[in-house]
Amino acid sequence: MSLSPFHLAIPVYDLAAARSFYGQVFGLEEGRSSEQWVDFNFYGHQLVIHEHPKTESQDSVHSNAVDGHDVPVPHFGVVLGWAEWEALAERLKSFGIEFVIEPYVRFQGQVGEQATMFLFDPCGNALEFKAFKDMGQLFAK
Repeated sequence: MSLSPFHLAIPVYDLAAARSFYGQVFGLEEGRSSEQWVDFNFYGHQLVIHEHPKTESQDSVHSNAVDGHDVPVPHFGVVLGWAEWEALAERLKSFGIEFVIEPYVRFQGQVGEQATMFLFDPCGNALEFKAFKDMGQLFAK
């Protein structure tokens, strides 16, 4: 499957903290930047953090119940290969990241079985990272 890179611009109220988080904690390569925004190579996609006053979703978390967990909404992330997901989970743990939902396997033994984890960036943007042992299950019902 060939994918086109997406472009996602998100608000951050502390540009320096967010820049450090995405650059140091995730180890993402930085692209262009200005005093108000920074581009990152987010697993082949273009993630841009834009300085912006705190938004309602950053200030007050809404969640939906999924598989016995409170999943923060909105959220974004990427689907990684299984080994890459495991390595990212270990990297995040090594940085002492506090997870909203600890890394685990969701829907185990069912259609759509996947590894998942949720966390917040320093500005309250929720992220989810997933992995499927069988990528053919990505959209399975």
